[in-house]
Amino acid sequence: MNKIAIFGANGRMGRVLIDALDQAQNATLCAAYVRASSSMMGVDVGELAGIGQRGLTVSDANSGDFKQTDILIDFTLPEALEANLALCVTHNKPIVIGTTGLNQQQKEALQQASQHIPIVFAANYSVGVNLLLNLARQTARVMGDTADIEIIEGHHRFKKDAPSGTAVAIGEAIADELGRDLATCAVYGREGDTGEREQKTIGFATVRAGDIVGEHTTLFADIGERIELTHKASSRLTFAKGAVKAAVWLKDKPAGLYDMQDVLGLA
Repeated sequence: MNKIAIFGANGRMGRVLIDALDQAQNATLCAAYVRASSSMMGVDVGELAGIGQRGLTVSDANSGDFKQTDILIDFTLPEALEANLALCVTHNKPIVIGTTGLNQQQKEALQQASQHIPIVFAANYSVGVNLLLNLARQTARVMGDTADIEIIEGHHRFKKDAPSGTAVAIGEAIADELGRDLATCAVYGREGDTGEREQKTIGFATVRAGDIVGEHTTLFADIGERIELTHKASSRLTFAKGAVKAAVWLKDKPAGLYDMQDVLGLA
């Protein structure tokens, strides 16, 4: 049985991860961590996730017993990433990371840590989204030289970063397939007299509303026809189960930086 610990147990994804691990056949939750100042310290993990008492209480990672842990999962905030990575490197533990909105310094910390421990880092752990990434690459290969490309994403009102990490990952996959640099060809929103659309740009549109779990549409529009690739998530449990799948896959892998394409054998 794979013993998995999670950072950010009190977050939206942290609570769903507790539920996913409770349902898993090949993995079990061995520790659930929050900040030492959190009011959730000492709470039963089952009560936290709304699934009934499970006999394991929430604790602080700095005092955690990492000897009992095989892999960790982190869906916290960007500002917590470097400290969590440092703990994993110190204790030589693999980690699955789903935190998005990273700055350049945090991305570099991720690269440095991957020289010492195995890491899966993905913007989205849904199997369907990762299939969409592959389909977006294929479509770009065929239509990208003439079609206008737009990425539209929607999430709940509480999401703090925009566009979503998944939308950016789709844009990066398409840009890479077309030999473009997303940093220079991306257009994030339009307003006023913008002039005619430049064909080699990749546009992004963002919706933040209600309790939308996650919706992504990639649009390839040419004169006379268009293709729309859409993925809609109705439950965060989809992402949590994917992260658990990645954690089980990551165990015993050599140090390096992997993504969900590797986990699913799509790379």
